[in-house]
Amino acid sequence: MSAVVPRGFTVDRQDGRTVLPGNLHTNRKLLHWLDFSQPGLVRVFTGKVELGQGILTALSIVAADELDVGLHQVHMVSASTLEGPDEGMTSSSISVQDSGSAIRHACAEVRFLAIQRAAEMHGISVDEVQINDGCFSGPTNLDLGDYWQCLREVSLDREYQGLSSPKPASQLRLHGRGKVQRIDLPEKILGQARFIHDLRLPGMRHGRVLRTPSVSAQLTDAQQPVPASLIEQWSNLSVQCLVDGRFIGITAATERDAEAALALLAQQVRWTETTSLPDIHGLADFLRNAPHDTNFPIQKGQALTAEGVSLARDYLKPYIAHASIGLCCALAQWDGQCLQVWTHSQGIQNLRDDLTKALNLTREAIVMRHVEGAGCYGHNGADDVAFDAALLAMAQPGGPVRVVWSRADELSQAPLGSAHLVSLRARLTDEGRISHWHHELWANGYSSRPGRSVVPTLLGASQRAHGQPIPLAINPPLAAGGGSDRNAVPGYSFENTHAVNHRLTVMPIRTSAMRALGAFANVFAIESFMDELAHLSGQDPLQFRQLHMTDPRSLAVLDAVVNRSTWWHQQREEGVGHGLAWARYKNTSAWCAVLARVQTGETLRVLNLDVAVDVGRVVDLDGVINQTEGGALQGMSWTLKEAVRFDRTRITTQSWADYPILRFSEVPQLSIHVLDQPDQPSLGAGESVQGPVAGALGNALFNALGVRVRQLPLSQDHILQALNEHA
Repeated sequence: MSAVVPRGFTVDRQDGRTVLPGNLHTNRKLLHWLDFSQPGLVRVFTGKVELGQGILTALSIVAADELDVGLHQVHMVSASTLEGPDEGMTSSSISVQDSGSAIRHACAEVRFLAIQRAAEMHGISVDEVQINDGCFSGPTNLDLGDYWQCLREVSLDREYQGLSSPKPASQLRLHGRGKVQRIDLPEKILGQARFIHDLRLPGMRHGRVLRTPSVSAQLTDAQQPVPASLIEQWSNLSVQCLVDGRFIGITAATERDAEAALALLAQQVRWTETTSLPDIHGLADFLRNAPHDTNFPIQKGQALTAEGVSLARDYLKPYIAHASIGLCCALAQWDGQCLQVWTHSQGIQNLRDDLTKALNLTREAIVMRHVEGAGCYGHNGADDVAFDAALLAMAQPGGPVRVVWSRADELSQAPLGSAHLVSLRARLTDEGRISHWHHELWANGYSSRPGRSVVPTLLGASQRAHGQPIPLAINPPLAAGGGSDRNAVPGYSFENTHAVNHRLTVMPIRTSAMRALGAFANVFAIESFMDELAHLSGQDPLQFRQLHMTDPRSLAVLDAVVNRSTWWHQQREEGVGHGLAWARYKNTSAWCAVLARVQTGETLRVLNLDVAVDVGRVVDLDGVINQTEGGALQGMSWTLKEAVRFDRTRITTQSWADYPILRFSEVPQLSIHVLDQPDQPSLGAGESVQGPVAGALGNALFNALGVRVRQLPLSQDHILQALNEHA
């Protein structure tokens, strides 16, 4: 196994070097970011990847505005290990602030160098040089050439020096204007090849992997798991089989043959299973009583004693799946010296690190190329399927191998978002203010991504004959936003605030990053509890929140959503409930407030969602709106419908019938209100809304029915259970 140093969650800026903006700090040369070798075209490199969130469009706006070139002149080059910066993961809603900041400053420096060269060539001062669509002009419209001419003798193989500051907001033409055409949409709309599933390479074979039915399942016949007669039968059909421990894979000339061979394998291979999963009906008890490590995200003021508690409530979130519409897919090719991998991983550099460990290769022997797949916004099976393709390709050097997971694999084999229990206690003063707040949670870690452990975190690697078990999921440090404790520290001003985080040290169900990490469960719990405290003290939920808020931007986002809503102040109808919630994502990123209007019946129907967001300086207005809409609908689906099912042996969720998600017919009226702050740093928009949506929906349900549902999802069963308990 190659010695690769595990990656951290944040950029180490205390490494003795001059601190540079964003990811320039670790990718310090200008050529890591920009290339002007093709006349009329600026190639802009990023280590971030397109997941449907429009990040390539936003970054192209940053470059075009800073360089004074047209958008049509910018060509974004997505993540590859062959060229461009190593920016680790595309996650945590930090692409605009980290990659965008780096690109902005790199472009400002190159712009300065080009202007300086133009001025030198024509004997004028730099102040006399103007730029328009990449062309330079001087006094009396003197033609000074363009970027491509002026930079011919200027090497970008140099470190960023901070020679010129980026433009002020007033000089940016495209930022926050909206109606900028998305780079990735034309091919998608026209049905042209863009996704990894569309990729076809000459001589490609099709691979499939027979997965263990449960995490602890062992082969009943480990010596001869695949009958010799079956292998002999396949030899005439150009089907090849690889058995390595519990990893059993096949390749075939056609996809149809691969599926047929996999079906035969499933019939022939026998497994021995054990009872290793918790009781789904006692999930809260399992979380509370399982072995765990404990840390304290905040200990401010006095701890809350048992006799001082005014209200105590528990809130539970189940395991949830990524449930991407498109299945995980990867291609790999091995020529005996170089392994090439095409993947929709969110972190091709991290994945390459784990492939070196799992396959005993050097990093230089592996070439990774990102190709867009279905958006997942978290650690799904993309990395695992890439390992599957790589291992099968190395077993038969030459042609490429394409592997696609099944829907059952997606729902039962990929990492899940952890089940999460939150216990909240608070004390109210006689004046109706919160004096003491105690937040305690139990959950598995929220990160088991590749590249962050000495042991590979890839499913197939763990199932090989000498594979090591997948390490326990960990949590990012709170300085990087936290994991299960993300947003466990409330965004309110309480004199005495304590938070306790219990990370489970057993992992019967594999967990890792799911969009928003622990913020979804924590914000749902906090905002539900704030409503309960307001009700207990006889106060209006909005005014009760404002009473405990001091941050002007927090107050502003709440004021904006309430004042801009067309229905919030209308008279309430019978059976219709209104609810609100808010949070600042990670307590350091975007502010978001949500109003929900729901109607109760056989199921909970969401009529309206109004959302206000403050993401600092808006780069791509349409992108912010789209991300907020998508995040709101995702949060709504999690809140109303989604929960992975399992028995004591295995995960039983295998299909859409077992795992319903939000349908188009259930989409409510959505209104997104964006508070642009052009003089403030840009912040990510993708993960600020899920938690507030859950809180607002839970509060709206209470407003409609007068009962509180504290266990997600807010399904018919849980609503009926709450009604029966209330009665």
